[in-house]
Amino acid sequence: MKAIWNNQVIAESDDTIVVENNHYFPKESVKPEFLRECSTQSTCPWKGVASYYSLEVDGEQNRDAAWYYPEPKEAASKIAGYIAFWKGVKITD
Repeated sequence: MKAIWNNQVIAESDDTIVVENNHYFPKESVKPEFLRECSTQSTCPWKGVASYYSLEVDGEQNRDAAWYYPEPKEAASKIAGYIAFWKGVKITD
């Protein structure tokens, strides 16, 4: 699977985990040069507190376009160390 935004491959892995129709990519498969930490957080009742990254590609920013669970609840423990995308990031085979 590939995560693509602004004509750049942000992440690529054959080892994604699908949860609620979102592909979670292993962190090591995500290109760190495109990630920008941000302070946004949200809470899921069964996964826990999510933290976000913005994407920056060729000077364009996609705010809060990636999220991850630094300390997921037990029910979501399999996505620890994984990152998912939205906000126009295309996921393809």
